[in-house]
Amino acid sequence: MEPRARTKKRSRALIVLALVALGIYALDQYSKYLVVASMTEGSVIRVLNDVLQLHFVRNPGAAFSLASGSTWIFSIIAAAVVVFIIWFARRIRSLAWGLVFGLLLGGVLGNLTDRLLREPGFGVGHVVDFISTPWLLPAIYNVADMAIVTSMVIFMILTIRGIGLDGNKVLVVSKTAPVSVETAVPVETAVPVGTAAPLETAHNQTDAVTPDTTASDPLRRDRPTPGAEALP
Repeated sequence: MEPRARTKKRSRALIVLALVALGIYALDQYSKYLVVASMTEGSVIRVLNDVLQLHFVRNPGAAFSLASGSTWIFSIIAAAVVVFIIWFARRIRSLAWGLVFGLLLGGVLGNLTDRLLREPGFGVGHVVDFISTPWLLPAIYNVADMAIVTSMVIFMILTIRGIGLDGNKVLVVSKTAPVSVETAVPVETAVPVGTAAPLETAHNQTDAVTPDTTASDPLRRDRPTPGAEALP
């Protein structure tokens, strides 16, 4: 692929990544703002009975209220993920992979903002969760969590299909290809250079090059063959 084409594909992937990340981040923060402004902590609004509910809670742990009490650890991990995505983005030339990292970046930034700016303090702030689907998951989550999970699902699909960062399929070639019995080379003709030939082959070659001295040796020509006198 020409350098211009690679640069063009990378630019498109980066645009998709940036737009998706900004969109997810904006939607996450705006939805949290509406929940905090219109609901009291612990209140529940049934949107579709038990299918979809709004349940306002503050989560000190990770996604889906996991590992509560380790907020500062998740803040450090989230910051490291953001830095890694920004550094790694220059290698992406696929729109699909741009979507994956855009969803991941937007989701991580959304929850990281809560941990940095919300109560009880910088780095240990509680994440605002408000989406509840009791029939599907026994957890309360938010838009950022949904984006992170979606990015992981697409990541697994692309990996299983073998789609590389450039959008092309990655071909895996085995270093040792099996050889069938029918196509195997016969032993007699597979003699490595510098090694002795098989005995039968060497014997045949000796017989082929040994000159017949009977015709040139009169003594051997006139000498009777042992046992010839016994013949009638």
